[in-house]
Amino acid sequence: MLTADFDRLRVGDGTRVLDMGCGGGRHAFEAWRRGATVVALDYSEGELKEVRGVLGGMLEAGELPHGDLFESQGIGGAVNGDALVLPFPDATFDCIIASEVLEHLWADTVAIAELVRVLKPGGRMAVTVPTRWPERVCWALDSDYNDTPGGHVRIYRQHELEAKLEAAGCWLRGSHHAHALHSPYWWLKCATGVARTDPPWIVRRYHDLLAWQIEKRPPWLEAIDRTLNPVLGKSLIIYVEKVNP
Repeated sequence: MLTADFDRLRVGDGTRVLDMGCGGGRHAFEAWRRGATVVALDYSEGELKEVRGVLGGMLEAGELPHGDLFESQGIGGAVNGDALVLPFPDATFDCIIASEVLEHLWADTVAIAELVRVLKPGGRMAVTVPTRWPERVCWALDSDYNDTPGGHVRIYRQHELEAKLEAAGCWLRGSHHAHALHSPYWWLKCATGVARTDPPWIVRRYHDLLAWQIEKRPPWLEAIDRTLNPVLGKSLIIYVEKVNP
């Protein structure tokens, strides 16, 4: 399930894409499927190992438009790196996705400056963070949700994050919310103990519903999700374009 809108980002054949803080690699995989040259960067080698495994399976299955050129011409890859010191020259990428990353970083303005530095002038970027009020409910229900190593260190107001992106040298290009059906799931999970290894029946069944939605995408459930997104959307997505000097 994608959070960022790839059409807004203009991702297509040959686009140079950075998926910063790629996690399991869902956005990177979609960009590769569209023929982009992708770098999936994460601080966790465990996550990157899984990304490389899935990428290898995609290559074997012929799911990549330029699979035959992947190794010979460097069509990206999975890279270990630090969001505060990105290992790339200035103006490397046409497009950047930073999905659910900044809320984990104390030095978020440093990370934003690095993202803008490696983005080409005129290039587009999608930054996603948890939406403020659903996030506040999670924090209130269970301190383990945020007070844990690698947890969330802040809750953003939309105008605050937009101001940081503008101050770093970007123009705003729109925003929206996504994943409304995920908000109640996290509230239930927090209310019953987010760190529990044996979640109660209702949490397990709700997780199964979300997994079914991601896999099958039934139109009626997708319609409910879209309708509720402006109110319940778990993620806020902001699109920007780097100022062309």
